[in-house]
Amino acid sequence: MTPESHAPTTTDDLPSGPPPGCPAHGLGPGGLHRLHEAEDLGALYEQLRDQHGPVAPVLLHDDVPMWIVLGHAENLHMVRSPSQFCRDSRIWTPLREGLVKPDHPLMPHIAWQPIASHAEGDEHKRLRGAVMGAISTIDFRSLRRYINRSTQTIVNRFCEAGEADLVGQFTEHLPMAVMCEILGMPEEYSDRLVEAARDALKGTDTSLASHSYVMDALSRLTATRRARPEEDLASYLITHPARLSDDEVREHLRLVLFAAYEATTNLLSNVLLTVLIDPRFRAQLNGGQMTVPEAVEQSLWNEPPFSTVFAYFAKQETELGGQRIRRGDGLLFAPLPANVDPRVRPDLKASMQGNRSHLAFGGGPHECPGQDIGRSIADVGVDALLMRLPDVELDCDQEELRWTASIASRHLVELPVQFAPRPPQDVQEVPNHKPVAAQRSDWQIGSAQPPAAAPAVAQSPPVAAQPQPAQVQPQPQPVPPQPAVAEAPRRRGVWQRFLSWWRGY
Repeated sequence: MTPESHAPTTTDDLPSGPPPGCPAHGLGPGGLHRLHEAEDLGALYEQLRDQHGPVAPVLLHDDVPMWIVLGHAENLHMVRSPSQFCRDSRIWTPLREGLVKPDHPLMPHIAWQPIASHAEGDEHKRLRGAVMGAISTIDFRSLRRYINRSTQTIVNRFCEAGEADLVGQFTEHLPMAVMCEILGMPEEYSDRLVEAARDALKGTDTSLASHSYVMDALSRLTATRRARPEEDLASYLITHPARLSDDEVREHLRLVLFAAYEATTNLLSNVLLTVLIDPRFRAQLNGGQMTVPEAVEQSLWNEPPFSTVFAYFAKQETELGGQRIRRGDGLLFAPLPANVDPRVRPDLKASMQGNRSHLAFGGGPHECPGQDIGRSIADVGVDALLMRLPDVELDCDQEELRWTASIASRHLVELPVQFAPRPPQDVQEVPNHKPVAAQRSDWQIGSAQPPAAAPAVAQSPPVAAQPQPAQVQPQPQPVPPQPAVAEAPRRRGVWQRFLSWWRGY
């Protein structure tokens, strides 16, 4: 598959709106759709694809014009072409002409900030280099161990009740607990911090106060680590050769915290929902045809954590998806419609196992630097939860599930479930739902077969002292327990040791 030509063009202006008779007439200036008023964005994206192709004109709040990029190839070209497109909103024509007011609902997402995701050139290399350098110091084996322990702690809060809301009690808490540990402020993790982060991302009347609450915590962390660095992401940002200022450190901590938290919360909710409502999906997991990491990747194809990302801006006149793009035009990077582009997924029911070419984490110079953190939280968290609660089931009709939707993302409000009540577990243990049975033999693949049972019994004085049958034959049931045998330590096999290492224990 090859994308359409993207060469700069000097052709005459295209018509400002759809042709006469188009159903889009009457929806806004030029007959364009208002994205923020759509009840079903997925359906609207397909309608726009049919009407305009892989790049479509739309309107934002206050009827601000914008392009939305629907095609997979076109999105990839845009994010991988820094010579033509950037994330610096200061060149956005509607903003320069005063069409975007300071109180515009999307200004927090679009307004330029001195952070890596908005910078270019040498400044981008300096800031992103510090972020990537800090992330590269994360020990992912220790991280997986911490995710396991955090999952145990969170599940212990509701496992005895036999019911729970997996969104409010699990998927909104696990990412925050892990991110606080990574950043270096585990003592700040609390229900209040989770509520503040969720409220700040919703854009409610109290979102500014909630945002200030989170920023106060990050400011305290920055000041503490500036005075006394430790082994955490905040300290590595501060001590990186890029020499970030306190404001730069704080803003990048905010970026990492909010982006990773929102994306991972949505990802966890989407994977668990699919497991609960799709019997075939769950059967593949239980039957070994699909691993949890593969299930996570399938979810990233079907329901990316962010449906659109604000925004890219044209640095020059060019052509994208058959549309003329003027210098200063804004374009929405849109993973949700790109991941279902008929040119790359003609059959949406087909499995995407082993295929990581989705756009859930972006691409190009601004590709999400923390995607491996999100994957680890989802992989380990989902696996540990299902190990603790193997009989978990949805406790409502699927039609009763509610979502909060915006142009940027779709967030599951609640995920009520029921399961057999279970006692809490030691957080240091590997998550499990039943006692571990004793191994039947010390023999492992690749080692010599153990000697016959009868001679071994005859040579063991403690066992010989006990009355034994005349002939010892292998039996499926165990022989009466002997003290020496019961207390002998059993060495775990290669596979068990590998699984324990992989899960962080």
